[in-house]
Amino acid sequence: MINHQYMKNMNTLLLIFSIFTLPSFLTSTEAVWLFTFCPNTTTFTPNSTFQSNLNRLLSNLSSNANRSSTGFYNVTVQTTNNAVYGLFLCRGDVVGTDACGICVANTTTVARKSCPVEKQVVIWYDDCMLRYSNESFFSTVTDWPSFYMRNTLNATDPVRFNQVVTASVNQAASEAVGDADKFGTNRANVNGLTSVYSLGQCTQDLSATDCNRCLRMTIDQLPTYCYGRVGGRLVFPSCNIRYEVYPFYAQNATSAPEPAPGPPPPLPPPPKGKSKIPTRTIVAIVVPISVSVLLFVVGYCCITRRAKYKYNEAAADEPSGENDITTVESLQFDFATIQAATSNFSEDHKLGEGGFGQVYKGILSNGQEVAVKRLSRNSGCCSEEFKNEMVLVAKLQHRNLTLRNKDNWIGQDVTRLFQELLEESCTSMKIPDLE
Repeated sequence: MINHQYMKNMNTLLLIFSIFTLPSFLTSTEAVWLFTFCPNTTTFTPNSTFQSNLNRLLSNLSSNANRSSTGFYNVTVQTTNNAVYGLFLCRGDVVGTDACGICVANTTTVARKSCPVEKQVVIWYDDCMLRYSNESFFSTVTDWPSFYMRNTLNATDPVRFNQVVTASVNQAASEAVGDADKFGTNRANVNGLTSVYSLGQCTQDLSATDCNRCLRMTIDQLPTYCYGRVGGRLVFPSCNIRYEVYPFYAQNATSAPEPAPGPPPPLPPPPKGKSKIPTRTIVAIVVPISVSVLLFVVGYCCITRRAKYKYNEAAADEPSGENDITTVESLQFDFATIQAATSNFSEDHKLGEGGFGQVYKGILSNGQEVAVKRLSRNSGCCSEEFKNEMVLVAKLQHRNLTLRNKDNWIGQDVTRLFQELLEESCTSMKIPDLE
């Protein structure tokens, strides 16, 4: 049992050690579909003028996705009584990459399939949003339709975590309001191992005032849906807020990196002829390795010490001295006592006969019943094997046998017990059912 507990503790220690050596997060650049809104309250007739204008608008949006330097583009296609207004918005960190163009192309395809005759459509992907309508919505804050998403995991300290999230998303919103592209991010530390990454964005047709109003409305509702969760987002057509405990956006595209500490004192020039590896690089490599090794060694010592302590406790509890049943000498009586107890090995006291010899029932002078095994001269077995059998019988935990207490052996129904033990041989014996 000690070895099993020892191995269990070692496995736990190795798991903790592995966590220190694994990367802290994994990121994915693949854009995924989030939500589609296209109510059938306002529809158009297939092959109508409105559909022709809509096709032109979707083609225009898709072709401009790779050309936009800001990740935003809006356009109107209009004929008499058949105007269509549309725009796309790519997430700020994917602007200038293929991800923006691919995402917009996907949304235009989804719009034609999922909303074939609806005039008002909003489609959200992870990397972009597409929106069009038969009514103008440019430069107007729109908070419907909306949706939220949240991580299924809860923070270990939700109060502290929510305080950090609130501060972080507010900072990201402030950066977005002041940014020409209406996009802002922020990173905030929860503790030494966990950081919160936040993002805020508005459509670029909004004024700074309207963008700020939209983002503040979103932030006010965020705790209602995502309080204490390690990730969440709330999305409106005109703006959105999101936070996670991993960098879900490209950090080199952020407009507000976390403030860095002050510059260190200048380093002395390296000796001539030697490698110019910066001291900070060496420290950054050596310190984490040293800490990890130290944690491993300390944990190993603690577990080893604990296992040794448990072993000593177990050894202290084992019987010794007068209670020892590991040697046959502790089970033997002098011959005169045995002879008197069995009436000189009377046939009336005989219980049976096995491979080593005969078994007799004896009654000691104090009235205690005992079973006596007498080694036969013709048994063909050595005395050592006979002794081993006696030790084994003494150790049996059986329903008809009570082992020795502090002072003596107490036998219960020994006749039945030894009848079950008579089928032994020189090298083995039949063990009774130990229920």
